[in-house]
Amino acid sequence: MTKTVLITGATSGLGSEFVQLFAKDGYDLVLVARNEKNLEEIKQTWKDVNVTILPKDLSEPGAAKEVFEFVQQRNITVDVLVNNAGFGLMGKFDELDIQKQVNMIQLNVTALTELTYYFLKGMKHRNHGKIMNVASTAAFQPGPLMAIYYATKAFVLSFSEALVEELAHTNITVTTLCPGATKTNFGAVASVESTKMFSNAMASDVVAKEGYEAMLKGKRVVITGALNKAGALGSKFLPRSVAAKIAKYVAGEK
Repeated sequence: MTKTVLITGATSGLGSEFVQLFAKDGYDLVLVARNEKNLEEIKQTWKDVNVTILPKDLSEPGAAKEVFEFVQQRNITVDVLVNNAGFGLMGKFDELDIQKQVNMIQLNVTALTELTYYFLKGMKHRNHGKIMNVASTAAFQPGPLMAIYYATKAFVLSFSEALVEELAHTNITVTTLCPGATKTNFGAVASVESTKMFSNAMASDVVAKEGYEAMLKGKRVVITGALNKAGALGSKFLPRSVAAKIAKYVAGEK
């Protein structure tokens, strides 16, 4: 029986890489993103698989529930949920636009949480399913100059790991993907492409494949790249004040 994956943020970056990986493995696709034109182009590209598209801005309150209702109305069973949509902003907290930061929390945290809540219920009823939540190596320490972004990713990691334990006796797995700097449009949106953190950015296809394979195996957390693994591990042994100073340094210009 063909399985169905729902991918948010599906038109660019890691999202578009996930589309390719799942499509090549024969999954039916439910793709959510803001840009309808780009969604249509993806649908035309993958004519050999069943692609359902939904233009939706998940940074808007109530959008996640609308996604769930859209799927329910079409009697689509979601076997895999990939919460990939998200964005970041560079700058001091009090100098950045507050509405943009609230939108970031809505997208990175609230929409992810709501989608997980709605689709997990069906997975539990069927006693099978997989969820991938895209966090970041930012989840492991405070992030001066990207304070809200780092905090949202810390939430994603903590929330996802808690779910792993709640679902321990089911056939449902939750995988948290924690990439470091990755060559996507994230850097341009967040205005961090010229910073030290992007000096050794990984290719998006490499990051997506590593996350995809980890999800298929039901792994709990995957940190992509040897340097990122070392950094995440090291942050556990440093005082958080020191980890914050390091994060602030790498957020600076090259």
